[in-house]
Amino acid sequence: MPSGPGLVISAVSKAYRSDRGRTQALEGIDLEVPRGRFVTLIGPSGCGKSTLLHMIAGVDRPDQGEISIFGDSVAASRRNKAIGYVPQSLALLPWRTVLENARLPLELNRAAGAVPARDPEDVLRALGLGPVLSRYPSELSGGMRQRVAIARAFVHEPALLLMDEPFSALDELTSEVLRRELIALWQSKQSTVLFVSHSVPEAVLLSDDVVVMTHSPGRVATVIEVTLARPRGNLIEVTAEFREIERQIRLALLAVTEEEPAGSGKQ
Repeated sequence: MPSGPGLVISAVSKAYRSDRGRTQALEGIDLEVPRGRFVTLIGPSGCGKSTLLHMIAGVDRPDQGEISIFGDSVAASRRNKAIGYVPQSLALLPWRTVLENARLPLELNRAAGAVPARDPEDVLRALGLGPVLSRYPSELSGGMRQRVAIARAFVHEPALLLMDEPFSALDELTSEVLRRELIALWQSKQSTVLFVSHSVPEAVLLSDDVVVMTHSPGRVATVIEVTLARPRGNLIEVTAEFREIERQIRLALLAVTEEEPAGSGKQ
């Protein structure tokens, strides 16, 4: 595990230009995610949550500001294979089996001189995929494909795991099962996680901290600590403490919505 200070985002701004003009996606983002914390970003649609993940992953670059990952630059962290990324689009290779898809990061890392840290088959079995290791993505349910994508991100034990609404396309029952499987897998190693969600209960269940963002251009409105003890039981959602934290987040989101400029629209 890297010994740096964690994920540090300092005064990051990002704008995009198109035929319709200039759109400010993010403005002056300051955020620190300590090592080993599970932190969720939540906010209105179009507030730049995915854009921020793209810049941390090195897919895009900020116009202003800096991003530091355990004391290293994003570029150095990519070279060191310190970042795992589960995008909204799972991008499983249809011609590779479940096990072959999960092995792909290790094959790429081995070419770069990295040493595999986890047996892909062990990770897949931990996510309930033992019986389907030789199947292809087209033969799997949506929940199973999502498990493969999560396993693929975990196999090289990234110090920082980025997850962009990984359960948004699934039914609630499947999502609930996968949330608990994700937490169990994360707790076995406790990577630092930055997770994007639109669900308040999901954010409370998973997180150590919830970052509420404003409407576009996205800024950090507030950070709410989730004080629930771990491990979290199956009925934690019905407890008074859970509901109180959920209420605080909903109030913060309501305040953000009420502050939205008239006519700005939601993307």
